[in-house]
Amino acid sequence: MRIPRRMPIIMSSSSTISPYHNWTREELIARLQQIDKDYSPQGKQDSQSAAFNFAAHPRRKIALKFCYAGLDYNGLAFQKDLTPLPTVEGVLFDALAKARLIDPASGFEGCGWERCGRTDKGVSAAGQVISLWVRSNIRTQEHIEEANTPSGPTPADTTEPEDAEGSDDFPLMTDLEPSFSSSCVEDRTSSTKEIPYIQVLNRVLPPTIRVLCWSPVSASFSARFNCKYRHYKYFFPATADLDIERMQDAAFRIVGSHDFRNLCTMDGSKQIENFTRHVMRAEISQVAPDESPTGVGAMYVFDLIGNAFLYNQVRSIMAILFLVGTGLEEPHVMSSLMNVDPTNPLPPLKPGEPTEIVQCRPSYQMADGLPLALWDCGYADGDVQWQADDGNASSDKDSPMTTNVRLQLASIYTRSRIRTTLDGHFLRAAAQFHELPYSPLPITSEADKDAVLKFQKNVMGIPIGGGLHIRTSKYRPLLGRERMEPASVVNERWRRGRGKKRWDERVARQARGDQIDDGDE
Repeated sequence: MRIPRRMPIIMSSSSTISPYHNWTREELIARLQQIDKDYSPQGKQDSQSAAFNFAAHPRRKIALKFCYAGLDYNGLAFQKDLTPLPTVEGVLFDALAKARLIDPASGFEGCGWERCGRTDKGVSAAGQVISLWVRSNIRTQEHIEEANTPSGPTPADTTEPEDAEGSDDFPLMTDLEPSFSSSCVEDRTSSTKEIPYIQVLNRVLPPTIRVLCWSPVSASFSARFNCKYRHYKYFFPATADLDIERMQDAAFRIVGSHDFRNLCTMDGSKQIENFTRHVMRAEISQVAPDESPTGVGAMYVFDLIGNAFLYNQVRSIMAILFLVGTGLEEPHVMSSLMNVDPTNPLPPLKPGEPTEIVQCRPSYQMADGLPLALWDCGYADGDVQWQADDGNASSDKDSPMTTNVRLQLASIYTRSRIRTTLDGHFLRAAAQFHELPYSPLPITSEADKDAVLKFQKNVMGIPIGGGLHIRTSKYRPLLGRERMEPASVVNERWRRGRGKKRWDERVARQARGDQIDDGDE
């Protein structure tokens, strides 16, 4: 609808009449629609693309390592549908487009965007990695040729569920060989300085996302498939109702290659049939003493390193560790949950220890996502050479006081410490008038356990991480609970139901010989 021109209304300082007061309803709607178009991110990107000729600039493939506070985002992966909170990828893509490092009109596919792996809604990262093609200042024949042939799979299907943990198709460490390319080396013969990617991006990104470093990579590099390992950390206080030694006993059992179908969330859209993953390290250690005003507990961390992780695997493992730490479950329950094949049962880890065969996942609530962070993504030295922009300012106005990432994060940390100190004082004030309720946890003997389970009168607070608890006066042992459906049933129902269209497209692509990106990234 064309908006008719109108003479401006001259108003005195005391006038309260709106300049739109005599517009018709249709004219007002048309004006609002025009404003939305002019000021929407897509409108800005379109006008920016038209004004900036990306084809006139060379491109190079790089990897970016960045951190983000997951509490402020609806997960890492970009979603086509509206989400209650922005996604990390959506915000990062907009920043790259605003900095004219990528052409927004070409979308994620146009820049060959790949992520190392998805993280859940609310889950943070200290070392997430993406790889993509970006604009470069260094004009070499190699970059020009590579810019015309972007390669690599596109991002995971954005119709997948909002939150996932890990990716499925990581090869084992022994299957990965370092790949080195000349594109991993800066052009030392040129006096042209490369774009200071870190400074440029952090200037337009919110403080909750910080780019830490970048690396030149080869045209065939994949942030996902070149990853050798992924390291997760889960932080929790050792409250009075947790036995750390028992938790470590249970954690030790998952090291090695095991079937983790009972320690993840089933999702038919992922069509996963192989649930075996290799864990290289599973360890609990203290990271900070108890400095709380009322003895909440020293801070501990669960370090988990593996070649790949299933959907919600880390949070599921942590949920079982909490049950073991309270004494409600024995450490060998972890072994039972990985003992899924009746034709090839696992031997007891300790003599005389019972190990039940559990073919389907029992019903239990996974741990909270707030304390979980993707700590690092590991690559071969020949694949990446992480570097910072220090000393390569993007303008004369930039200085270390405004562009230094460490200083920026130190400021955020200082404010967080102040808030924590205030919360501690509030807790101390409340402790003068209120006592903590009685809890029978942790249970330290079989006799106590039998008594608690038989005569449950007191409400227990079973920890699930992040300061949250499940309040209950009745506890049902884990292996005596209702079992979930097997993966084959979940997968088949999805293929015949809401996933039929996507499954048919997948079959057609396989028939054409296209590469299929399986997995739960």
